[in-house]
Amino acid sequence: MDLLPALPKSLTEPDGSAVIRVLGYNIRSLRDDEEALARVIRACAPDLVFVQEAPRFFRWRKHAARLASKCDLVVLSGGATAAGPLLLCSLRAFVERTEDVLLPLTPGLHRRGFATAVVRFGSARVGLVSAHLSLDRAERVAQAGLLMERLAAMDVPYGIAAGDVNETPDGPAFGRLATGLRDCRTVAPWGGEHTFPARGAERRIDAVFVTGGVEVLACGVPVGLEGVAAADLAAATDHLPVLAVLRLPAAP
Repeated sequence: MDLLPALPKSLTEPDGSAVIRVLGYNIRSLRDDEEALARVIRACAPDLVFVQEAPRFFRWRKHAARLASKCDLVVLSGGATAAGPLLLCSLRAFVERTEDVLLPLTPGLHRRGFATAVVRFGSARVGLVSAHLSLDRAERVAQAGLLMERLAAMDVPYGIAAGDVNETPDGPAFGRLATGLRDCRTVAPWGGEHTFPARGAERRIDAVFVTGGVEVLACGVPVGLEGVAAADLAAATDHLPVLAVLRLPAAP
């Protein structure tokens, strides 16, 4: 496996602008190799991790905290109280507020939700939404709209949403998100493209989206990133992660 070009490091610039690393990752409720998962996350050196399918049942908070500790991160919001989405962050993030949001329940379908937060890096304030959209096409499109509404209502200069969209970029929900927000992979492609399944990935159903003003420096699956082993990616969970490097300009 050829090594990828090095990525910019996380930093806060003299004027208060911030370069951050954002990782989106469906972890399948930690049912696979947790040590491999932690190694992948640590090698990506994220400031924020947008998790989908976090543990939701017995002692779920303990499981989430254990994973965060293994990755030198802390739990920010979400988990069972958001029906699965979870946010982890490094100690660089100054936390202003968090909120776990449950979405309308369609009878017969799995309950969905958003893990949300407003944080600050340097002098840049940013709203965050971790999401895992429905397997049902109509509900998925509606949830994409709710995600954008939630991000807009945070009243912050910048927004980042990441998650398992459960459809490819030619689908209506993905298209709705990519129209209202910016699909980081299309802005600054880097690394791999496809995210599912982890073994022999052939579809891109996981993505990172940002609002205007956020500078996208790189985005893709970190296959070939130094420290990320192909065996760990295959063993960690059934999805591949999406890593984005973003620059948040200082507040005017």
